[in-house]
Amino acid sequence: MSRSSARPRPAVGPTSPCPCGLGDTYQNCCGVFHSGQKTAPTAERLMRSRYAAFVVRDTAYLLRSWHSSTRPGHLDLDPEMRWTGLDVLATTDGSPFHQEGTVEFRAHYSERGHQDVLHEVSRFVREDGQWVYLDGAVT
Repeated sequence: MSRSSARPRPAVGPTSPCPCGLGDTYQNCCGVFHSGQKTAPTAERLMRSRYAAFVVRDTAYLLRSWHSSTRPGHLDLDPEMRWTGLDVLATTDGSPFHQEGTVEFRAHYSERGHQDVLHEVSRFVREDGQWVYLDGAVT
């Protein structure tokens, strides 16, 4: 597809549906986590908020919500990658009463006209009382 025929990426605004798929507006859903107003209460909510951060390209939040032992020094997100949908398949532990949890998900994306899916089981732990992403296994 030529550059001139490529559709512009729609912006996610405060009143847009949240990309995480829970059905609320961005400002009332993952936006409160991205802005630092609240912290994710469960591993699943953190995973959803991280997916939304990839959609809105919030690298500061992605780094902030990454465990200090596995966090990269910086992130360079591919400007050609467009995240198009999220399916949460399973969760293990990860509630407000746990210290660890896993979330299995499929994140749909398109890149340079090619549609694909990232299927991952992510591990989350608490660090300083907050849920953070530790690592993941792509399946």
